[in-house]
Amino acid sequence: MSTLPYEIYAIRYATVARKHAGENFIGADPHESGGRMDYYCWLVRNAERSYVVDTGFTAEVGNKRGRQFLRCPSEGLAALGLPAGEVSDVIVTHLHYDHIGNFDLFPKAAFHLQDREMAYATGRHMASPVMSGAYEVEDITAMVRQVYRGRVHFYDGDATLAPGLTVHHVGGHTDGLQIVRVYTRLGWMVLASDATHYYANMQEARLFPIVFNVGAMVQGWQRCRELADQPQYVIPGHDPEVLKRYPAARPDTTDWIARLDCEPGMDPTVQL
Repeated sequence: MSTLPYEIYAIRYATVARKHAGENFIGADPHESGGRMDYYCWLVRNAERSYVVDTGFTAEVGNKRGRQFLRCPSEGLAALGLPAGEVSDVIVTHLHYDHIGNFDLFPKAAFHLQDREMAYATGRHMASPVMSGAYEVEDITAMVRQVYRGRVHFYDGDATLAPGLTVHHVGGHTDGLQIVRVYTRLGWMVLASDATHYYANMQEARLFPIVFNVGAMVQGWQRCRELADQPQYVIPGHDPEVLKRYPAARPDTTDWIARLDCEPGMDPTVQL
């Protein structure tokens, strides 16, 4: 394949201690520990272009929802040499509060979103707190304003954004959830976002409790497997294990920014 491979970075910006496993898995043993949930944004880049995948939440929203806000996602991008104000493209996997805050930090960006996610986040289901609880109404109205400004690019299913970079609608967690397939030096990898919050959701077929369509969530796991060259190349959206498996981008980004287009334990500077 002649496409220039992309680098992928996971940027951890927040965390929360889970009280019990039932917060992560439907039907979990109530005595099972919940562990921790981490919150990430991602940077996908090569010498020709850069894409930010999701934009996190603000310190104010984190405080409101009882999350430990570690640092603004923009700090991670800056550490990787990409100021948020210079970002031209943001892929929005879905519109939950922890994936689409910080609009004002990306004044030059186009936002790439599934039709069905906007329809879901502004439609009849949002009248129910069960469905709307993970959305922030100010984020949704802000995205509507970006639509009117011509800054939102909509997709109906699978789409190619650039050579070696595609998005794929899977639904499940929300009606319009999309995953991101990236060609890297290792081959095709998948940023699953909330198609699988943890490795265990997909690997052990354990459903995450926030789900719009159970069948679509299960089929989404299979779609992730089909799109990645190896099962281990599917990257979950919230698992602390990601920062344990993959090397820090630099020594000063340990437990903050990991490089994902590496085999676990590999020196990220090694050229393959």
